Amino acid sequence: MKRKKKSIYPLYALIPALVMYTVFSVVPIVISLTLSFTDWNMNRLFTPEFVGGANYAELLRDPVFLRSIGNTFLFAFATTILKTGIGFILALALVKKVAARGILRTIYYAPCVISITVVGVLFKSILANRGLLNNVLIGIGLDNLTRDWLGSYATAIGSVIFVETWMWAGFNMFIFISGLQAISADYYESATLDGAAAFDKFRHITLPLIVPSMTVVVTLSIAGGLKVFDIIYVITNGGPGFDTQVLATYTYQSFSLGFLGESTAGSVILAVIVVIISFAMNQYFTKREVEM
Repeated sequence: MKRKKKSIYPLYALIPALVMYTVFSVVPIVISLTLSFTDWNMNRLFTPEFVGGANYAELLRDPVFLRSIGNTFLFAFATTILKTGIGFILALALVKKVAARGILRTIYYAPCVISITVVGVLFKSILANRGLLNNVLIGIGLDNLTRDWLGSYATAIGSVIFVETWMWAGFNMFIFISGLQAISADYYESATLDGAAAFDKFRHITLPLIVPSMTVVVTLSIAGGLKVFDIIYVITNGGPGFDTQVLATYTYQSFSLGFLGESTAGSVILAVIVVIISFAMNQYFTKREVEM
C-alpha cells in the first residue's frame, strides 16, 4: 500500500488566516464595489438605490477628479524615479567599506521611521511663506529667491515630491544594498582577469543582477505613490485650490462631504489603477531578472 504523504502543515491551519483575510479584505472590497453603483449618501445611508454607472460617469465629468488623476500619476512616477535612482546611488556608495559607513546608513534610513504626520508638519513650517527656508534665504541675502513654496502649483507639487523622496530613498537604499551584497565577488574577479573596466563590470554584472531588487523597489514605490494620501494631506491638503489634489485625497474629501457613492467609486478606480500599473511594472522587471 502506498503511504499517504503528510504535509508539513495541515490545511485547516490556514482557516484563521483565510477568515481574517476574507473579513477584513474581501468583504470590504465586495461591499465597496457594490455601493459604488448606488446613490449612497447621508440622506440614504441605509437605503441606497442602484444607479448603475452614474457615479463613474459623474467622476469622469469632474475636472477636479481628472486633475487628481494627473497629479497622482505625476507624483507616483516622479517619486519612483527619484527614490529608485537616489537609493541606488546611495547603495553603490555605502555597500563599500567607507569611513563611518554604519552611521551614514543610519542617517539616510532614519527619515522613513519618523511619523509621516511629524514630517509633514515639520516641512509645512519650513516651506511656509514666513517659514525657515525663506528666513534662511533672506539671512544670506537671497531675498529674490523667497516665495510661498506651498502657494503655487509648481513649487507645491515639487515640495511634496521632494519630501516623499527624502523619506523613502534610504529605505530603497537598504533593499539595493542587500541585492548588491548577494552578488558573488567571483563575477567581478573573473571580469577583472578578462581586462574589463569598472564601467563594463557595472553594466554587464551589477545592473543585470540587481534587477530582482529593482523589481521590489519599483513595485513598492509605484504602488505607494499611486496610493499617496498622508503626506499630501498634512502638507498641502490638496491645495492651493486643487493643485496638489490626488485620488486618495479627492475620495477622502468627497466622502467627508457626504458623497458616499461617488467617493466609493473613486476608491474603486484608484484600486484598479494601482493593481494594473503595479502588476505591469512587476511583470516588466521580473522578465528581465537574471539568475545568479
